[in-house]
Amino acid sequence: MLSANDVRAAAERIRPYARRTPLFDFKIGDRRVLLKLEYLQRSGSFKLRGALNAMLSKPLDDHIVAASGGNHGLAVATAASLLGVSATVYVPETVPAAKARRIEAAGARLVRHGATFAEAASAAADAAARPGYRFLHPYDDPAVVAGQGTVAAEIVAEAPGVDAIAVAVGGGGLAAGTALSSTGRRVVAVEPEHCCCLHDALAAGEPVDSAVDSVAASATGASRVGEVPFAVLSTYDVSSVLVSDEQILRARDRLWEECRIAVEPAAAVPFAAWLAGRVPGDLPCLIICGANVDWAAG
Repeated sequence: MLSANDVRAAAERIRPYARRTPLFDFKIGDRRVLLKLEYLQRSGSFKLRGALNAMLSKPLDDHIVAASGGNHGLAVATAASLLGVSATVYVPETVPAAKARRIEAAGARLVRHGATFAEAASAAADAAARPGYRFLHPYDDPAVVAGQGTVAAEIVAEAPGVDAIAVAVGGGGLAAGTALSSTGRRVVAVEPEHCCCLHDALAAGEPVDSAVDSVAASATGASRVGEVPFAVLSTYDVSSVLVSDEQILRARDRLWEECRIAVEPAAAVPFAAWLAGRVPGDLPCLIICGANVDWAAG
């Protein structure tokens, strides 16, 4: 079982490469909340942390193969460039153009395959089955989960008064890492209503297949929560919260209007829950997790 010690070790490994992202203290009316601006991370999302830790926790392979809806692929491409190895990233054919373009710009070979992440992942795993190649899973890997936990570790170190941390959930890696490093604080795992593999797994008592249908699906579109994240999350007191696509888009737009924070829909998922009064605590923190989207000048 993973522990906080694994997160601390990950923090030391990735320190030379990953940014320590800032906290933003924000109020709407008399409600105060902290925003962890992880979208300012290299590669534009928290995913870099897990990719770096997974690569650095064992001898470097010659070639890293990944499957991604976009953010993990960009993180792997960026980490591979930083560490001097080559990478191939498989993405579904529905990958947003902004993410595909950035993956290629970071130096990775991009392969479009299948209509879903699961199809892209199957092809990537097959491609990685050769000497010197390694398949790096976006969330179902202990080293990836530990790396993602460094986000919450930074929150706790900088703002010990935080009493709840809210995160968006795709395959569960960030939520599991947050649970590991939250040191007793409430963890709120937020998902779109029709893209909620963790919610379904907690209800069933085990990972199950779930539908994927949301404006945030390119980042939260796992059809099944990872076994590794679920093993962690099922042992912690994690609150599962669902929000609608309409709430997500309103929250994304409000982040822009109130703070001039421009992010992809998935990054606004915890903010949507907070606006709806679904995040407890006197001083909660929301992880604003990614900004790999194109914005047009108005």
